[in-house]
Amino acid sequence: MTSETRPMQADEGGLVGFHKHDHKSCVETGLKNAEARCSAEGLRLTPVRRKVLEMLLQEHRALGAYAILDRLREEGFGSQPPVAYRALDFLVENGFVHKIERLNAFVACAHPGTSHSPAFMICRKCEAVAETHSATAKGVLGAAAKAAGFEIERTVVEAEGICPDCTEKAQ
Repeated sequence: MTSETRPMQADEGGLVGFHKHDHKSCVETGLKNAEARCSAEGLRLTPVRRKVLEMLLQEHRALGAYAILDRLREEGFGSQPPVAYRALDFLVENGFVHKIERLNAFVACAHPGTSHSPAFMICRKCEAVAETHSATAKGVLGAAAKAAGFEIERTVVEAEGICPDCTEKAQ
């Protein structure tokens, strides 16, 4: 998958697609936004946390903790698993990154700094991940929860399929 055909960050309407975009600008904007938010909220974006976020922004696909740890080691950040897990915990806790449950891996958030229920589209061939909004509280699940007196605190919606690039390559 080339950098020009990776899934893009969210557009103004919150939608994400698997189509061409300015990938370099996407990564730079993601890092600048994270730095600004950390500064404004008194959060500490350490060099390791920043590097992990940068890796995830560059990939546009989910990376497991050990793949991240291998890359951190190559960059001289250490080789012990807590190095990666602490950075990931911070990034997830503060909404910069999401955990993709199906893959037991992590992906940069397309909507950092906003309260949202993400839904993920995961390509089963190339493992590219795109994010969009999910409205589970307003849908069938929300109605069922309300009828049962259940308050939804968190949902994870993950759809597996084939992205346009992989579909096109198969034809």
